[in-house]
Amino acid sequence: MIKDIRTFKDLELACSQQHKAIYEVFQEREARLSEISVEEVRLKVKKSLDAMKEAIRKGSNTREKSISKQCGDDCVQLSERYKKRPAIFGRTYEKITTYALATIEENLRMGKIVACAIACVDSGAGIIPSVLIAISEEYEFDENTQINALITAGAIATIISYKVALAGAVAGCQAECGVASAMSAGALTQMFGGTVNQIMHAIALTLKNILGLTCDPVAGLVEIPCVKRNPFLAIHSVTGYELAISGIKSKIPVDEVVDAMMQIGELMSPTLKESSQAGLAKTKTAIKIENELKEKYGVK
Repeated sequence: MIKDIRTFKDLELACSQQHKAIYEVFQEREARLSEISVEEVRLKVKKSLDAMKEAIRKGSNTREKSISKQCGDDCVQLSERYKKRPAIFGRTYEKITTYALATIEENLRMGKIVACAIACVDSGAGIIPSVLIAISEEYEFDENTQINALITAGAIATIISYKVALAGAVAGCQAECGVASAMSAGALTQMFGGTVNQIMHAIALTLKNILGLTCDPVAGLVEIPCVKRNPFLAIHSVTGYELAISGIKSKIPVDEVVDAMMQIGELMSPTLKESSQAGLAKTKTAIKIENELKEKYGVK
C-alpha cells in the first residue's frame, strides 16, 4: 500500500487497493493527518457547505456594488432577465450561472465565502458552490452526497497543489478558476456515481481545455474579468462531467495535464500573472478605469 498520495495515479491506486471512493480515502487521510475522527472531518466540510449556501442566498438578493463600484449587480440583473425569458439551456443552467455570480459578488462585498481553490481572496470562489448546490437542488441530492462531492473537490485541489501553487501570481488564472473548474467537474462526477477513472478523466478534460488562461485583472482588483469568469467556467466544468460520465476519455493522463499547466505557468510572462501589466488590464478602457479609481481614492 502506498505511503502517501501525491499524484492522481497514487490516488487511483489507493482507491483500487482499498476498494473505496476518492472521498472515503481522503476523509480518512485528513482524519489521520489532523488527528480527528472522520465524523469531525465531515462536520468541518458541512460548515463549508453551509457557508456556500448562505453566500448564494445573500448574494442573490442584493445589488450592492463593490467598493470600486465596478461590479456587484450582475446576479440580480441576470435573475430578472431569466424571469422574463428563460435560459436556452433551462432551469439548471439558470441556477448555476446566477449562483456563480451571487457567490463571487458576495466575495467582492467582503462577505463570507469559501475559498475554492485557494485560501485567499479567490477569483474562482463561485464555481464549485454554484455547480454543486444548483445540481443538488435540481436533482435532490442529499447532504451526505454533497459533502462527499466537496471532499472529492478538496482532494483534487490538494493533489494539483503539490505541483503547482494555486495562485494567479504563479501560474495565471488557469491555476485559480481553471483548477476550480476541474474540481467542480470531478465533484459533479462523484455526485452522479461516476467511477474513480471517470472522475480522473473529468478533471483532465476540464483542466486541459482551460490551459493558458491568464490572470490580468483590471486595476489589480479581483473584479474584471474575474466575476464573469465564474459562470463561464462553472458551465465549463459541467461539460467536463458530461463527457467523462459518457465514457469519453482524455488522451493525456491527468497528471500530465497538471505537468503541462505547471510548464505553461513557468513560460507565461510575469506581466500576465496577477501583475495587471498586460492583457485586459492594459486595454484603453482598463487604463481609463484604473486612472479613475486612482483619482477617486487618491492612489498614486
